[in-house]
This record gives sequence, C-alpha cells and structure tokens, in this order.
Amino acid sequence: MAVLSKPVSEPKPGFSPIPVIDISNPESKHNLVKACEDFGFFKVINHGVSSELVSVLEHEAIEFFSLPKSEKTQAAGYPFGYGNSKIGRNGDVGWVEYLLMNANLDSCSDPLFSGLLKTPGIFRIALEEYTRSVRKMTSNVLEMITDGLGIKPRNTLSKLVSNQNTESILRLNHYPPCPLINKKTNGGKNVIGFGEHTDPQIISVLRSNNTSGLQINITDGSWISVPSDPTSFFFNVGDSLQVMTNGRFKSVRHRVLANGRKSRVSMIYFAGPSLTQRIAPLTCLINNEDEKLYEEFTWSEYRNSAYKSRLSDNRLQQFERKNYIKTK
Repeated sequence: MAVLSKPVSEPKPGFSPIPVIDISNPESKHNLVKACEDFGFFKVINHGVSSELVSVLEHEAIEFFSLPKSEKTQAAGYPFGYGNSKIGRNGDVGWVEYLLMNANLDSCSDPLFSGLLKTPGIFRIALEEYTRSVRKMTSNVLEMITDGLGIKPRNTLSKLVSNQNTESILRLNHYPPCPLINKKTNGGKNVIGFGEHTDPQIISVLRSNNTSGLQINITDGSWISVPSDPTSFFFNVGDSLQVMTNGRFKSVRHRVLANGRKSRVSMIYFAGPSLTQRIAPLTCLINNEDEKLYEEFTWSEYRNSAYKSRLSDNRLQQFERKNYIKTK
C-alpha cells in the first residue's frame, strides 16, 4: 500500500478556495470560465438533481459494497465491473474498491452485478435516472461554459457528450476506513485511496457522501483538500477539454486520501465523446494554426493511450506539438 512521505495539512475551518457556482443563474457563465482557467475545478449548487435519487443510488451502492468479497468478485471485469485495490493494469493500487459501468445503458443491457443485489430493479432505475439527470446537468454546464467563451453554436461542447453513441462512464468508489492510519507504526503518514491523476475525458462530475478525502493540485504545486458536501456536485476539467481550449482550461490533478474512521462513497460521471470524435484545439479560440499546443487525435487513440499509462503519467505530453515554441 502506497503512503505519502508526510502528513498533509487540512484547510482552515470554514474556508475553501474552491469556486462555488450557482448554475441556476445564467450570468454564472463568466465565473465558470474563470474557475476552469484558475483551478480546472468547481462546485455546483442549485443543480436540479433530485437528492432523493442520489440517496437511492448511494444506498444501492453501499448494499453492493457490503456484500462478501467472494460475491462481489463475481462482478469483476475489465474495463467494466468490480475492482479492489488494483486500479487499471499497470501497477497502480489504492485503498479503494469500485464499480465501473458504461453510463449509456440501453433497454437491453443490465449492470454486470445486478443479480447480486436484493432489489436489482430499484438499482437499475436509480442508475438510469441518475445518469440521465447528471448528463442533463453536464450539458447545461458545458453550454454555459460555451456562452462564457463566446463560442457559437452554444452546443459546440455539449453535443460531444449528449449523443447516445458517446462513451460516458459511471464509477462508484468505496473507500473503507483504513486501520493503517491509526497505527503508531505508520508515523502519521497518509494512505492513498486513489493516486494522483487527471481525467482523460472532456469533463467529470463527482458527488460523494459526507466523508472528506478528495484533494486537488493547484497552480503553485500544493495540494488543497476539498470540503465534502453531499448536496452539491463537483466538476473537474478533463484532458480533452484542456486540448480543445488549447491549454486555456487546466485538467486538474487530483487524488483521494483514505480515512481512518469513516468510509467514503463517491459517484463519478465521466463525460466522454464518441470513439471516432476528433479532439483538437477549437479554431475559434486561436488566431492561427501555429498557436496550437496539441496535435489532433481521436478519442479512441487517446483512451487507448490512457489505458496503457500509469495514473500519475502526463498523458497529454506525447500529443504536444513538437514545433511549438513558447514565447514570453
């Protein structure tokens, strides 16, 4: 199990630099753009997603993670299915177990593990309704961002993640209480729940219970803790959106630290495009071709590259333009 070399200080009580955006206000479009530029991360309130729906899905997730390990492993698979400790196939590990699912469930598909639950019908309905609601919210946020950037048409970004053939993913993470944190022999070090990484998709949407642990890396290189808020959603810019904005938006590096006393349950919706979608800097955001920081690639190419990398790798590095010269 990986541990950090030293404890990480918590933010002052009652203070957090994380931008809070009220998406019920159309004028928040400017604040959204600034949050994407400064942090690549923001909290959304007045989002319109039913709290009851969120509670039902969380309850079903907890029910699954409470099953004996021998039953949970019946749903193991790659890339979709149940996983424990191992994250991907390239050596990354964490104090976490998870379910990874295709978020584009149609009427003929069922979650791999639905047969293990007492009420699979309830889970399926909650999963579909949650995904539908979060997809709608995500499209709304992307259209507000497009408005803030002055891009026409306003569905330039949202259409990439709202079609039925898009590759969107839903991940349910469970971080059990970690006994290693409370042992004197640990020397006060922190245990990694999920190692530092960026998300390869366009944008990601996180909701968690009331247990903290998420941290983001800010521009000065330091890590700051994100106060938990089960009533809100947290968005983070993905690698693909960083490319499309030609580096104006930052794909935020983030990680999760394990908790010694309480379990953490989180739901992450990864909004990705179709496999054939070409990802490149938007021409309306640059003056000429020479300003492009990245080579064009398809989502399939980038996804496959991400599957072969370690969590902490800079996945975009190989797609940076070799002939780009940074000017002062």
